[in-house]
Amino acid sequence: MDKPELFVDGKRVDGRALDELRPVKVDAGVLSNADGSAYVEWGKNKVIAAVYGPREHIPRHGQNPYKANVRVKYNMTPFCSIDGHGRSGPNRRSTEISKVLEEVYENVVLTDHFPKTAIDVFIEVLQADGGTRIAALTAGAVALANAGIPMKDVVAGAASGKAGGKMILDLGKLEDNYGESDIPIGISPRTKEILLMQMDGLLTKQEIAEAIDLSFKGAEKVSELQKKALKDCYDKKMSEAGQGAQQ
Repeated sequence: MDKPELFVDGKRVDGRALDELRPVKVDAGVLSNADGSAYVEWGKNKVIAAVYGPREHIPRHGQNPYKANVRVKYNMTPFCSIDGHGRSGPNRRSTEISKVLEEVYENVVLTDHFPKTAIDVFIEVLQADGGTRIAALTAGAVALANAGIPMKDVVAGAASGKAGGKMILDLGKLEDNYGESDIPIGISPRTKEILLMQMDGLLTKQEIAEAIDLSFKGAEKVSELQKKALKDCYDKKMSEAGQGAQQ
């Protein structure tokens, strides 16, 4: 198969500028039977996250007497994309992303407040179109906050990389598949600390610095959407509670 064109008239194939995110939509509190939940649409990606806990850690021999264990299960549904995911159950990629997200959330959740417990984060990718791990990170972070779990910050992220010889923000599926490099980055918006950074492909030192700068700018925009989603959910609950009290 011939490599497709990634740029048309100086713009990316989907019409975006080099430093432009795909459309991002974030909703909090979408599941009534979870302690916290979130839904994220990022371009054509559709991701839902649910949080349960802190709750008793089962099995008990896995309990930590000093803190909660954060457990993440990232899963791509068999129907999430046309190619490559036509089977259910864990695979090497989903296991790796689950572990990476666990480490990210453990750096912000105040786990020492809840010894001997588990905080479970379930993330399902309903539709995939490049960049699912950052969309999943975004959804999981909002779900944790929606569950009322104390955290140092709500993690935000964005991916950047190189495609067609140009440094770009938020690679789409074609750019991810046919580009030269991809760097997903997760940050603490409050402290500017990098909590997740992976890299696929080769870049110069200058290109890596440019990619980090692009990702930070993208993550800050995502952070504002996360905050708005949480505020909207809270305002809705307060409004419903007020109406219930009046009745």
